[in-house]
Amino acid sequence: QVQLVESGGGLVRPGGSLRLSCAASGNILRINTMNWYRQAPGKQRELVARFFSGGRTEYGDSVKGRFTISRDYTKDTVSLQMNSLKPEDTAVYYCNAQIMVPPGFRESTFWGMGTQVTVSS
Repeated sequence: QVQLVESGGGLVRPGGSLRLSCAASGNILRINTMNWYRQAPGKQRELVARFFSGGRTEYGDSVKGRFTISRDYTKDTVSLQMNSLKPEDTAVYYCNAQIMVPPGFRESTFWGMGTQVTVSS
């Protein structure tokens, strides 16, 4: 079994910064992509940032230039540095990953439980 555990959420003022982290553990053969999604109340879950196995990154339009995704291959972690936060960034942030697991080296998708980020004065 594979687990994704997020940390680093909290309350921050507009213009402030937060750093989220997500650690993967369990029966992992290889991690392909590691991603961050978010879901605000009454809205659909949306992609925030994606980190592909080759190092390429992708961002949602609303966070480009403010958020940075990074990955530590040695620790199976992915982080999201969030700067210049806005009230509209308030949401539950979820870690997501596509991971190769046994048997048969099959790719499966896993989700963390989420961490709340609130941007408010």
